[in-house]
Amino acid sequence: MPDIIQLLPDNIANQIAAGEVIQRPASAVKELLENAVDAGADEIRLLINDAGKALIQVIDNGKGMSETDARMAFERHATSKIRNIDDLFRIKTMGFRGEALASIAAVAQVELKTKRKEDDAGVYIEIENSVVKKQEPVAMEQGTSIAMKNLFFNVPARRNFLKSNPSELRHIVDEFIRVAMAFPEIFFSLSSNGQQVFHLEKGSLKQRIVQILGNSYNAKLVAVQEHTDYLNITGFVGKPETAKKTRGDQYFFVNSRFIKSAYLNHAVMNAFNEMIAKDSFPMYTLFIDLDPAQLDINVHPTKQEIKFEDEKIVYAFVQSAVKHALAQFSITPTLDFELDAGIQNLDAVNKPFTDEIKSSAASSSLYQTFTQKNQAHFVERRSDLSFPPRPVKGEMEIFYGEKFPIHQSVQQATTANITMLNFSGDLLQVHNAYIIAQNDKGYLLINQQNAHERVLYERFSNAVAGKPIATQSSLFPSTIELSAGDAVLLNELLPDLHQLGYLLEPFGNNTFVIQGTPADLLQGNEKTALEKMLEQYKHFSNDLKFSRREKLLRSMSLQQSIKSGTSLTQKEMGVLLEELFVCAVPNSTPNGKPTYMSFKKEELDKMFGR
Repeated sequence: MPDIIQLLPDNIANQIAAGEVIQRPASAVKELLENAVDAGADEIRLLINDAGKALIQVIDNGKGMSETDARMAFERHATSKIRNIDDLFRIKTMGFRGEALASIAAVAQVELKTKRKEDDAGVYIEIENSVVKKQEPVAMEQGTSIAMKNLFFNVPARRNFLKSNPSELRHIVDEFIRVAMAFPEIFFSLSSNGQQVFHLEKGSLKQRIVQILGNSYNAKLVAVQEHTDYLNITGFVGKPETAKKTRGDQYFFVNSRFIKSAYLNHAVMNAFNEMIAKDSFPMYTLFIDLDPAQLDINVHPTKQEIKFEDEKIVYAFVQSAVKHALAQFSITPTLDFELDAGIQNLDAVNKPFTDEIKSSAASSSLYQTFTQKNQAHFVERRSDLSFPPRPVKGEMEIFYGEKFPIHQSVQQATTANITMLNFSGDLLQVHNAYIIAQNDKGYLLINQQNAHERVLYERFSNAVAGKPIATQSSLFPSTIELSAGDAVLLNELLPDLHQLGYLLEPFGNNTFVIQGTPADLLQGNEKTALEKMLEQYKHFSNDLKFSRREKLLRSMSLQQSIKSGTSLTQKEMGVLLEELFVCAVPNSTPNGKPTYMSFKKEELDKMFGR
């Protein structure tokens, strides 16, 4: 019998190894950016085409490589960072295993240009399928440019498993942000298909956070700074009011390496205990620096999962540091001296406080009430106080003040379902959350939020299925500026949002012009509605069983539904029930929660012995 075990050819072995390291374009982006950081660059540019499938190029001004090193860099397990086994336990660089470039060269067409300061010329190398096709001198500045083209060109099965371009682009943006956040002293830029997505100037960590996550955090960051003999913890957490429904803005770095740790996240959540809602997540960017010998970073190919020698100590320090920072904030809150331009133009700000105005203010009953001892809680009742009017007939006021007119299908229906249910008497709202509707057989208990979520879901489903919601053009179009990640996400959702009544146009630099909104959306709330929708959409983003469109429909339905605590008039409750009982599935939300429960009169009689 012939022997059957044989060594794999190098190119196939490299492709197998590449499967661990290069899972998608974002994996290559991470490895190439980390190599540029290790090279000592203070300017790093990332260029991608076709969401990284056609091109991923990283250009840096680091120290560059010699001709021999440039060739050796593509060999498996070739590294400048490990000399003996002990070095594995003292790693301070980002890359160290010598697998990244070999893996990339196994599944892409690679072009490398690199030059050291002391060399007269650089070296240009072309590699395809792990084989060097060309090598020649090249004139260039100090640094390295590495371009990988046609990812997985020789492994079509792997290429077929890649997601849509917007989805892959979101992964690339995530990896870019993680590296850029860790090194605010380095300039980073990201361009996609010739359009600049990020331009991050060198600066402080706070400046980098605001550059990446948006100006809304500018006055809402609390500094964390604890130094001990065992470890140092620095960074920022968001003030409690910045907590969101998704985990997106959470970053942990250990020795400047981004990590994922449910254990340490729990420590931060504990520090925020009773300061934020239980279903909310705080923003944080925290850096833990400790002796590399106290942790193992080589437990996973992506190097995003690590093991601490004593994780309980790290947990305790993280929780204590965040609690301390929040306690200091609550005692001496940060003042925001950057007044909104609208506020600065108010008479009270830009006009002098004359004696005449002072006398008038002091004589007002409101001033006198609040300056009397123990009277701050009392406000004089006045007969001329005006209140906003209730919604007009046929409209229902809901979350954010949007008004939804009675849906067309209800207007055309003959209220057959309502008649069949034989509701009698007034509808009763309980705890501003439930509606009781009675008939001669008993009563229904309706959860107003669940019911409205079902109504909206079916309305939106009909819209994307070919019955678009009418768009109301904005007389004065407004703009909405998003973080880069949210801008990529919104671009992906534009076609479906158009069916739902939103007319949005990209305006460059992560900004969109809102040209039109659903006809039943109250003008002035369009920005808030879109921001909340994106936040809710991300809440669903980890659930792979839903399509993009399904997640959008569910997100908008949940986000725009009437929330518990909203008081409704008889008319509003009537409209809600009418719309609910013309739905195809009136008895549950899209997620399967009941919209109502029925209680029969005979069952009630039995409960009370009647």
